This record gives sequence, C-alpha cells and structure tokens, in this order.
Amino acid sequence: MSDNKCTQVDKQTWLSTALTNLETCRTGFVELGVSDNLLPLMSNNVSKLISNTLSLNKVTHKPPSFKDGFPFWIKPGDRKLLQTPSPASRANIVVAKDGSGNFKTIKEAVTTVSKRSGTGRSVGGGSTTFKSATVAVVGDGFIAHDMKFRNTAGPQNHQAVALRSGSDLSVFYKFVLQNCNIFPRNPPNKTNTLTAQGRTDANQNTGIIIHNCRVTAASDLKPVQLGQDVSSLINPAGWMEWSGNFALNTLYYAEYANTGPGSSTANRVKWRGHHVLTSATDANKFTVGNFLAGSS
Repeated sequence: MSDNKCTQVDKQTWLSTALTNLETCRTGFVELGVSDNLLPLMSNNVSKLISNTLSLNKVTHKPPSFKDGFPFWIKPGDRKLLQTPSPASRANIVVAKDGSGNFKTIKEAVTTVSKRSGTGRSVGGGSTTFKSATVAVVGDGFIAHDMKFRNTAGPQNHQAVALRSGSDLSVFYKFVLQNCNIFPRNPPNKTNTLTAQGRTDANQNTGIIIHNCRVTAASDLKPVQLGQDVSSLINPAGWMEWSGNFALNTLYYAEYANTGPGSSTANRVKWRGHHVLTSATDANKFTVGNFLAGSS
C-alpha cells in the first residue's frame, strides 16, 4: 500500500492483527504443551507497545476514496473480476470433483502450481487450532467469491478452523454472517459453543457479529431434544466462561432484538461485559457499514 494513503482505520486494523498474531502464537505453543518454555519469550514489551499505540490511534471512520463501490486499493483488473457475472469463466485453473476441470482436488492444484514460477494470482498451499484450518491464506491480495469453507475435523477433535486468513489486502466477497442458518450438532461432551473470540485489548477493532441468523438443532441433535422444551437448545444463561473469571469484566458480548425460543434475556449471565441493547442507535455500531468500515 505504499502508493496509497494509510488511514487511521488501516493502522488500527494492522495493530489489532499484530496483537492477535501474538496471542495466536502464544495459544499455539500452549496447545503444544510448551507453556513453561514460552513464558520468557512472551515477557517482553511488544504487546504493551501495541496496546499503547492502539489507544493513541483514535479511529475516525472517514472513508478514503473508493471506486465502483470497491475500496481504492483493489486493482482495476480485480474490480472487473468481482463485477463479472461469471468470474469462473476467467479462471486460470478450475478444480472440479467430477473431473470437468484441470484438477479434481485443491491439493492437486496447490501441489502443481507451487512448482511454477510467476507472480500472478493463483492458489497456494497449507494439531493445534492454528494448524487445523481447512484453508489457510497467507498471500496478500487473496480473493474469495461466493466460496464455502468447511471444516470436517469433527467434534472429537474439539475446536477447529474452516478458514484462517493472514492475508493483507484480502477480499471476501459475499462473506458476512448474515441471514445464515446455524445448526448446533450433538456434541460428545454435551456442550455446544457457537462462537468464541480472542480479543485481548479493548481498542482492537476485531469481533464476531451475527446478523439476522437462525439457530436450530441439526438432525443429529433433534432426537436428543425429543420430550424436552425446544428452548433448551439455548442455555438461559446465554454465555459461558472461558476460564474461571478471566475477562468477564473486560469482554463485550451484546444481544439485540433476538426472537424465538431461547431469546429471553431474563436469566442471562450478570457479567459487566454482557449487554442487552435496546437502542437501534447502539445496535447500528455493529452493522457492516460501521463495524467493518464497509463503505471504504
């Protein structure tokens, strides 16, 4: 982005990502069982410096110039690719399980392309949670258009990741959690957690937002519910601790205008960080346009 002006939103995003990367690295070591050896490595001032800079960088959402409804940093050729009715028709490589493309699996395509030279956009290559990703993106300028990322690790492998993105200047077109059907499955340990988010600093512009989605039991969970109140799918407390009292005062969980069985907030957790929003103005902070700086 050397040719473009770095906005305050950009700075806050990069700083937030740097802090997230440190935490992801720390968590990866802990999951590998080397937490004792890790402590001296992590006892430096890097995270404190990032946190201080986050607090100093007061973000004002002044959108930079954009063209054709896309951020200014997306190249003209990529804009055209996203706007075309059939982007697949312009693909360099087609992966199709039925054999109608160049390769039957993404792994085959990755293996072949990684041996080629060149700088054009193509596909690329990728236990701990960090390593569990079905797709791991690290090359700058990654674009996903109407793509489904699915993790098939199964409940026996505990938490796992469908997509891990470490790509700057990346685009996920039609990739927001809106109007989704979320199906909790029958878990071996009888506990389903729909989402967890690892923000460690209140000034990080990160989070998980779910808009206008439905949470209903998957086919393997429905038999377990027979004879029970359907609202039992959602625990009345709504949220559960990550580890004892850790972060219960500094986290930010919010609910707004939920409906249906399990939506009552009467018996929700009493943590300082839990909020039941009643104002559309407050809820508007978490729309795509505001939270993701969607216009820029």
